[in-house]
Amino acid sequence: MEKSCSKKRTQIGGQALLEGVMMRGKSSMAMCVRDGDGIIRTETKRLTPPEKKPWYVKLPIVRGCVSFVSSLIFGTECLMRSGEVFGDDAEPGKFEKWLAKTFKLDIMKVVMAVSVVLALVLAVGLFVLLPQYSRMGLEWIFNHEFSPIAKNLIEGALRIVIFLCYILLCLLVPDVKRTFMYHGAEHKTISCYEEGLELTPENAQKCTRIHDRCGTSFIFLVMIIGILIFSLFEGILGAYSIEIDGIIRVLIKIAMLPLIAGLSYEALKLLAKTKSPIVAPLKAPGLLLQRLTTKEPTLEMIEVAISAFKEVLIMDEDPTVPTQNFVLQTPAKKVTEAVISTLKDAGIEEVSDAEWIVSLCANIPRDAVYSDDMVSAKSIDKISEIVEERKTGKPLWYCFKSAQFLDYELKVDERVLIPRPETEELVVNALKVIDENSVVLDLCTGSGAIAIAVKKRANCTVFASDISLDALSLAMENAQTNQAEIEFIHSDLFKNIGGKKFNVIISNPPYIKSEDITSLDREVKDFEPVLALDGGSDGLEYYKKIACFAGDYIAENGYLFLECGINQASAVAEMFKNSKSVEIIKDIFGVERIVKVVY
Repeated sequence: MEKSCSKKRTQIGGQALLEGVMMRGKSSMAMCVRDGDGIIRTETKRLTPPEKKPWYVKLPIVRGCVSFVSSLIFGTECLMRSGEVFGDDAEPGKFEKWLAKTFKLDIMKVVMAVSVVLALVLAVGLFVLLPQYSRMGLEWIFNHEFSPIAKNLIEGALRIVIFLCYILLCLLVPDVKRTFMYHGAEHKTISCYEEGLELTPENAQKCTRIHDRCGTSFIFLVMIIGILIFSLFEGILGAYSIEIDGIIRVLIKIAMLPLIAGLSYEALKLLAKTKSPIVAPLKAPGLLLQRLTTKEPTLEMIEVAISAFKEVLIMDEDPTVPTQNFVLQTPAKKVTEAVISTLKDAGIEEVSDAEWIVSLCANIPRDAVYSDDMVSAKSIDKISEIVEERKTGKPLWYCFKSAQFLDYELKVDERVLIPRPETEELVVNALKVIDENSVVLDLCTGSGAIAIAVKKRANCTVFASDISLDALSLAMENAQTNQAEIEFIHSDLFKNIGGKKFNVIISNPPYIKSEDITSLDREVKDFEPVLALDGGSDGLEYYKKIACFAGDYIAENGYLFLECGINQASAVAEMFKNSKSVEIIKDIFGVERIVKVVY
């Protein structure tokens, strides 16, 4: 263990959750839960600081009663929230659904209220009714009525035995045992901090899992003080010849519970302030019980507890730190609607972008993004990352760093243009005249999309050239990924092609007018390479060069396929009027998009 810098004191306390820990400070709380994907999820809240609480809730005994009730409700809520994160959230029952619908209440609040009531009923049954009626059974068996002190001592002893048996039975349940391990992680984290050690899982692992302010010690004090208080109460009544038993006695015990809880709270605080051996016997039973309710945690569990503890430290120190909510699995429809709204706020109106983001990140069909299919928290994390990138104006497929071209996955980034659907049509038309004996050149290859698609579909000899070394580097990577054997050439159009002859040349050259570049959508002008866009003053500069030299590189009866911009096809076709034939092909939208030349 590292050397302690100096001892520290903290009022931060905690609670074990399902696969997580809640830590609570003076003005904030944090829950950290490790979800099914192994990711630590965090939720934080601001609490009313002590100085802003009403004066009466700060009074001794009263503050303990308030703390007892609020901890019961708050603790149950935290447990339910952790269950949602870990994927252990049970479907609400018919009764809870009926209550929520009838009284128009939030279903989760109804479930929490029912859970608290059931917990209280169970507690009353096990720790009030069962001990009392067991004691009454003993009186009947021995035909002897015990004194008030004897009654309470017997019931108290039975209550402690029942409590111990309850804990031991819980330890047989694997999930409960893991929760006790997280309880140990919570204590070790607090102990590590109070020892002045750096908060690391390794340091905390070496610290004690027993702590003076534990709720287990509080429960034991409630039992002991309950025996004393009720013995005193019954003794006073006995002095006036008043005897109580049966249901009346049960109701009085329940009514006195707030007072007992308040006194126990004060006793716990008082005992926690001193390490004096004089009070050690008073602490010992509660500390021994912690040996059962805490278990040695793993380093991963301690990591969760430390995350929650650090969040509270930061938030208590800085009131400007924003709160955060758990990322939970959510129906695809809600996720998609949220993404659409977020992108619209950023000036991105394309609904299809939101649909693609949800579809690809959640690995669900695009037609399922408006369904009730659940999207995992891990997928929502990925969706959020992509959305943040897309909000900057970065093109969608650059955000994903890949794009689909026909049946092939291609890596794309700012080195190359994103392949467009119209280029797919260019390839489909060219493939009609290509067979396995063809030699094909992809001129201005960019990402290598055309060359890869032709090689994979026709299994012919394919060359690909580009003026950009960066583009060629990415195209080679794509060819390797798609297992397409292609010869790449660094060349400004035909400059370095040499004396090769091709049966088919395919090209999607730059065709945007220089003056129009600045008026393009920001996704294009700010991110896609200008070199692959700028076609000169009239947008036809590259077509003119191709028209001049293509004939030297195309075999007899060979073909040239060119993709054109809108309203350019006729001008491009005119450049090849002396060839055997020229054909303009429209795309699926009726736009004259492809010029097919036969030499």
